Amino acid sequence: MKRHLSFKQWAAALLLLAGFCAATFYFYHQNHEDSRFEQFTEHFFLEELQANPIHLHYSIEDPGRWYIDESQLTLPVYHAGEAANDVYALRTLAGQLTEYDTARLSDENRYLHRLLSSYIDAVSRTAAYPYFSEPLSPSSGMPSELPILLAEYRFDTSEDVDLYLAILNQIPSYFEGLIVYEQEKAKAGLFMSDATADKVIRQCTELMDIGQMEEGTHFLELTFAHRLEQLQAAGLITGDRASLYQSENNRLLTTVVAPAYDKLADELTLLKGNGKDTCGLAHHEGGREYYQALLRVQTGSVRGIDEIKRLLYNDLQTNYDTLAKLLRTDSSLKDQLMGDSKFLPQMTPEEILASLKSAIQKDFPAIPGEEAGTGVRCSVKYVDAGLEPYTAPAFYMTPPIDSVWNNTIYVNSLDTSDDISLYTTLAHEGYPGHLYQTLYSQKFWEESGMTPLRSVLYYGGFVEGWAMYAELASYDYAVSLVRDSHPESGDYYLACRLDRQIQLCLYALLDIAIHYDGASFEDVCAILSSFGALDEDTMKAIYSYIAEEPCNYPKYYLGYLEIMELKKQAAALWGDNDSAFLYRFHCFLLENGPADFGTLTGLLYAS
Repeated sequence: MKRHLSFKQWAAALLLLAGFCAATFYFYHQNHEDSRFEQFTEHFFLEELQANPIHLHYSIEDPGRWYIDESQLTLPVYHAGEAANDVYALRTLAGQLTEYDTARLSDENRYLHRLLSSYIDAVSRTAAYPYFSEPLSPSSGMPSELPILLAEYRFDTSEDVDLYLAILNQIPSYFEGLIVYEQEKAKAGLFMSDATADKVIRQCTELMDIGQMEEGTHFLELTFAHRLEQLQAAGLITGDRASLYQSENNRLLTTVVAPAYDKLADELTLLKGNGKDTCGLAHHEGGREYYQALLRVQTGSVRGIDEIKRLLYNDLQTNYDTLAKLLRTDSSLKDQLMGDSKFLPQMTPEEILASLKSAIQKDFPAIPGEEAGTGVRCSVKYVDAGLEPYTAPAFYMTPPIDSVWNNTIYVNSLDTSDDISLYTTLAHEGYPGHLYQTLYSQKFWEESGMTPLRSVLYYGGFVEGWAMYAELASYDYAVSLVRDSHPESGDYYLACRLDRQIQLCLYALLDIAIHYDGASFEDVCAILSSFGALDEDTMKAIYSYIAEEPCNYPKYYLGYLEIMELKKQAAALWGDNDSAFLYRFHCFLLENGPADFGTLTGLLYAS
């Protein structure tokens, strides 16, 4: 017998069907929005990577995974007027971000959307001043950075050697673009000072010493030969092929790369006289506004200038008073600080890294996916003598995001002559500094299924602030290491740390004074003299460096202070600033950074 549904049964069925359709529609739109946004972020990620073949090679070990043909990429060449186009491109990108309904995104994608929006907004503010940037800076510009990147260019296959040689061929065109940009800077009245130009010109001559190349002793010849030997030992190339490659590398260095550096030096010589004397950004029209925008990009701090000054002044005063009290209590500490006290046991750089890795285990989480015996490997190398005057005390070479376990740290022997400076430097670059933070973030994103886009977003204040936080924490690890053999080391290492903090905080304040307040060399001399006797050459070097590298010291020290402010807020919210708290706080930073500090503060209070 055929049965019919009653009206109530029909109504119930229709309600169930409507509910099912609504749930399906909601689920589709939720996931559809995530899918759209993830496609956008992947496209952005790939566009950023493919903009520069050198950066791509350092960022990804297997480009084929993303269907990228490395052989088709070329160095980016600047063309006349392009600097003004950056604002339009960034506005277009910001507009595309507004097309996504963040309420329909997953928590991870919503956070990335917030990060990306804040990032683009900050970068847009600096792009509005297209000719204040200085790609040829004596301390961090391309003339000195490029040889380091070339010396560490990874050779996994013979194809990598071919790519490397192709890049050498492209350097003249790349430098031509830099010359065009510098000519536009000169027309805008923003060319570097003659003193700065002389430094860059001297770099070009010294870094590409044609005499060393003819003798076969140039570091770009030696490092190239070493990488070929490794390929040959692995059976990936023959001896004859290695000899051909070596000859071609030598030819390109002497006939292509060195002449490109010479031409850059010649063009800078012709442009001399177009810039002002070495001075801060405040002495240029729009300079103070650009500095504010740059400070936000470089540090990730969303505070106003006055608030930043107060934060730095208070820290300087606290540390100065603490050090003064310590020196009054033990008058011998002053002589120890001026000398070279050695308390740490004699250790190789690798042994120091192993010691630090062990020391941090209580307060810092393990790197996700790291297993005993198959985890992190790190080579510590010393900067070539020819590069020592132009490089930082040390630097960490970020590994490819798809192969993070092999790492390299470079140490500059000029700046790490005593045991405690080498120890704290390796903490800054290694554990729990750059190496540890980079690997933790990359493996956490990977295991969480997050987009790799975050690896190409630049948050200097977080990254360098974290490394500074790690460096300063390492003084306590040093005390623990020698507590039994040298119980007197506690006050000495505390004094060393305070002295380091005072110096960096003072330089960060001078950065603001020079670039925002318009402080002159004479003003800076007066400030430095109040902190102790310094000869004029030293004060001139400090002033010149800060004038040529705006926001560099704040990136480190203000970044560190922002982390400390977050730590205070977390302690107030979570309670108990003990080891368990430290572990939780470090997890919070590592899993949500790198990021700007405004975003991190909002997330802290929302968690």
